[in-house]
Amino acid sequence: MPLASTVRSVRSGRPSRSIRHLRAAGAALAAVLAVALSACTPDPATEAYLNGEQKAYTSADFTVVEIPAAERGEPVDFGGVTENGDDFSSDEIRGRVAVVNFWYAGCGPCRAEAKDLESVWQQHQADDVAFVGINIYDQPDQAKAFADTYGITYPSLMDADTGEAKLAFAKVTPIQAPPTTLVLDKQGRVAARIIGPIKSPSILSALVKTALEEKA
Repeated sequence: MPLASTVRSVRSGRPSRSIRHLRAAGAALAAVLAVALSACTPDPATEAYLNGEQKAYTSADFTVVEIPAAERGEPVDFGGVTENGDDFSSDEIRGRVAVVNFWYAGCGPCRAEAKDLESVWQQHQADDVAFVGINIYDQPDQAKAFADTYGITYPSLMDADTGEAKLAFAKVTPIQAPPTTLVLDKQGRVAARIIGPIKSPSILSALVKTALEEKA
């Protein structure tokens, strides 16, 4: 973590020379620690990109990873009950490209990206693309209130009590803190992963289009 000093000179209102030296030393130490930590814990997406294994790009709390077809895991079988009490199984969307979004109502970034997700859903409905939310914390009333507020029209599975849907995906791909968005290919395999709120609808739409162009 970055180091900072807030010590002030009582007499002049300006930092003394010794305090300035301490601040400079602290900044230098922080830089050394940052380099050391980054060397010990490389970002997986960046490392994969540098190794030529995956296409990946990242900025701050936002990361996108596209997974080559030959390197994808097994199809993900998942299901549950939606906020409206309807049973859902991944068998219903097999053979279609699907977008799966992990979220909950109290998540600020989830609220920020909600309208963008709905925009992409509306854009690709004619392409027979499926959208499914997986709500990991809330109960149905909270999820329905969220959908009403942000105009979300695709269903979400209520996964807070069982965690079954999240576990099904965690077996084949890292699931970070929400929001996390996955694009599934027509076989039900994870073709792309977005960690953090999507920066614009065009990013998610491009990933969807790439999956649509692949042969089943």
